[in-house]
Amino acid sequence: MKLITQSGEFLLERLPKTDKGDLRAWDAADELLLSTVFESHLSNPPEHTPPLLHDVKVGGCALLIINDNFGALSVALHQYTTHSWSDSYLSHLATQQNFNANQLDAKHLSIPSSENLNHTYDLVIIKIPKTLGLLEDQLCRLKPHIHADTIVIAAAMSKHIHTSTLKIFEKFIGTTTTSRATKKARLIFAKNDNPQAHQSPYPKTITDDAPSLEKSLTLINHANVFAKDKLDIGTRVLIEQLKRCPAANHIVDLGCGNGALGIMAGRLQPQAKISFIDESYSAIASAKESYQLDNKEKTGSAHFYNSDCFNQFTEEDVDLILCNPPFHQNHSIGDHIAWEMFKQSHEKLQAGGEMWVVGNRHLAYHVKLKKLFGNCKTIASNKKFVVLVARKNTVED
Repeated sequence: MKLITQSGEFLLERLPKTDKGDLRAWDAADELLLSTVFESHLSNPPEHTPPLLHDVKVGGCALLIINDNFGALSVALHQYTTHSWSDSYLSHLATQQNFNANQLDAKHLSIPSSENLNHTYDLVIIKIPKTLGLLEDQLCRLKPHIHADTIVIAAAMSKHIHTSTLKIFEKFIGTTTTSRATKKARLIFAKNDNPQAHQSPYPKTITDDAPSLEKSLTLINHANVFAKDKLDIGTRVLIEQLKRCPAANHIVDLGCGNGALGIMAGRLQPQAKISFIDESYSAIASAKESYQLDNKEKTGSAHFYNSDCFNQFTEEDVDLILCNPPFHQNHSIGDHIAWEMFKQSHEKLQAGGEMWVVGNRHLAYHVKLKKLFGNCKTIASNKKFVVLVARKNTVED
């Protein structure tokens, strides 16, 4: 699809690619942000009106973009030196691919959320993330890198901006106002006038002592990890079945989050190599710290990958994959990410290897797994979740 902006027209694609033609790589909030930045036109201006782009010292890396989902903001602002700070490896990858597809020479630096900022910024534009905990963490860590005249503009679809969202900006940045809605999108303007500094509340440590775990499980959760205040209930359902997994030499926790599945599998099969894969930088940081905490005397048996599914993973000896797939990407709900995980898992598994999946019953993952693997059986279920196993056939099968 083509994004039309004041700086040109650009072909943009999402990652992972999907057959759904209505899923664009940008939304009306991106369009509103860009028109505001280019035109300095505010439908309901705050006391401080942002300067035109050429008045901002962009040559000194003074323009920061936070949570640029697929690179729409970075691509439209390609003529400026920009820094893009995000928790999503997939977003950074999509941004680079969209730069390449439009034959743009990017003056652009991608910064993982697991890394701190090192510059002071004059203009900060933010796409508000789905997880408010991530927004809290980002604003806390942003605060030392803006000055009194820094312009902070955030955007989202109006239905995703709540009173709680505005309170976060007021608490961590300062005086906060909003624009009128345009195409169901809205802007937030934050003035850096709150002198109070805050320490990010993340990472958080949680401990689960459920009898089904036999031994308590302590996890380190960074800001964007799903179910960061307690063990995810779907993950728990699969953990309770891990004793039934076959012996494996190499186990992959795919879409690992805080690593609970891989850690528990490692307890049961200490001889196995464990690989943790997730596209979220927060997830990999959480999994690594959680695994190290659970294996203080064990080193060298775990590997961690920020990866778009298996695309950045080169090992070929995988014989067991554990997966609790996400069914949303930002605010888009669907099964396209799970489908990509299943397809790549079938390709990556050795013959005779198995994929163990937990999911909500209504998602009907068994249909997709059977289509790919030629088989699928239900290992356990309750009113909400189902645990499925698919085996990659051998030549004899």
